[in-house]
Amino acid sequence: MSIINKPDSSNYKLAGIDSLKCDNHYATLPAHFYNKQMPDGISDPKMVSLNPQVLALLGLDNVVADSDALLQLCSGNYLPSGFDPLAMKYTGHQFGHYNPDLGDGRGLLLAQVKGNDASGDGSNSNSSKNTTWDLHLKGAGKTPYSRQGDGRAVLRSSIREYLCSAAMQGLGIPTTQALSVVVGSDAVMREQVEQAAMVVRVAESHVRFGHFEHFYYTQQLDDLKLMLDYTLTKHFPDVLTAEVPYLAFYKQVMTTTAELMAHWQAVGFVHGVMNTDNMSILGQTFDYGPFAFQDNFDPAYVCNHTDYSGRYAFNQQPQVGYWNLMALGRALTPFMDVEPLNTVLQTYDDIFLAKFRELMRGKLGLQQVQDTDGELIKNLLEILAGSAVDYTYFFRSLSDFDSAEDAENSTNNEKNSAIRDQFIDREAFDGWAVKYQQRLVLESSVDEVRKVRMNQVNPKYILRNYLAQQAITQATDYDYSLVNELLEVLTNPFSEHPEFETLAALPPEWGRKMVLSCSS
Repeated sequence: MSIINKPDSSNYKLAGIDSLKCDNHYATLPAHFYNKQMPDGISDPKMVSLNPQVLALLGLDNVVADSDALLQLCSGNYLPSGFDPLAMKYTGHQFGHYNPDLGDGRGLLLAQVKGNDASGDGSNSNSSKNTTWDLHLKGAGKTPYSRQGDGRAVLRSSIREYLCSAAMQGLGIPTTQALSVVVGSDAVMREQVEQAAMVVRVAESHVRFGHFEHFYYTQQLDDLKLMLDYTLTKHFPDVLTAEVPYLAFYKQVMTTTAELMAHWQAVGFVHGVMNTDNMSILGQTFDYGPFAFQDNFDPAYVCNHTDYSGRYAFNQQPQVGYWNLMALGRALTPFMDVEPLNTVLQTYDDIFLAKFRELMRGKLGLQQVQDTDGELIKNLLEILAGSAVDYTYFFRSLSDFDSAEDAENSTNNEKNSAIRDQFIDREAFDGWAVKYQQRLVLESSVDEVRKVRMNQVNPKYILRNYLAQQAITQATDYDYSLVNELLEVLTNPFSEHPEFETLAALPPEWGRKMVLSCSS
């Protein structure tokens, strides 16, 4: 389907789509950095879900959700004035091996627009106050970088990306966001015939580690410098006055990446495909594919069925983050010595560990820093793994822990017995619970106050894969109710939402430790 003219809709003016102000700064880079082209829209589009928080971010608070203009924009069939779509060229390391044939193979940067939030999304913005938001249409058709792909996305993967973006934002974890999911009547062949769909991804930047690797490995060093200078000017302006701006830039990327890994580990998130072309330069969770959240805790959990070696297993993610930063650092070596880059990189472990312990103390309701914290956290993770305890359910229930004065008997009361019963090895829990109780007493913790604090950081609701699968199954029959119910609880996962209590249930046997495909 080709781009249509302005939609014939009485809601058009109210929708305000053409009020978006474009600042397409990526398109000011040389033409060989990208390929300009129009999207290939999908037929008979239907709006599956629309995220009102992202609408507000773009300054479209008053948009009419069922307006034809919005639907046609989100399905690649209409472009407002100023939109100038392009597919980015980049490369990257996939499962540790360099692949020169990458780029936006099914997505287009539609435009960069000035949004409603002048300071960014509040989570990890490195940008100036004049924030622009990338509008990226995923599933927009073939590009020169599609390789053997058809340029399409399917409903299954589109719903997963849409919901997980909302979930991570709700959890306070740096992430790209998603405005919408639209499904069409076009058939797409994957392992079986599926429905074509599109997601509008919203982010401060789509610059990846792989952008810099492309110019480094092709030895286009002038272009590499242009890419660096563009990135610093638009997204890291505070480093421009540093003694060595590129080194200061690398340090910021290293820090946000290390802290992102800490967030993932603390919440039990497994990305599944941490290739360098899936690493955001802003330290945001990027490119949702075969991801998972831990159910029964397994440190070695691999959710990507093509990851035969377990390279991207849950417990390998911090080290992979380090490896990917080494790959990025290598791309900077034409302009600086290796030694200062290595010096920066050697602080990665300390930054990761400090952030991880900070987050875990919050999950445990601890407010003071003690030398024994590392051991307390390590021991807990060991016993959770030993009994395959549900990670999210345990931490939510731990807020009910009764820190009785008698440490030796603290596991015998009713509240603590309910927590204890989650463990196969109850003696292991008893040993840990005594230390935890002593730690709470040490800082004079008040149970009622601690519970409120813990429930503000330990979610009741996460995007369990079995829930995503149920939503996808219903959506293939044009029932989008579960998608939108999940959106509601995932954007505010710490609240009780009694009307959606079933969405907090433990997974059925078939839904545990699901392994997923990269195909999308």
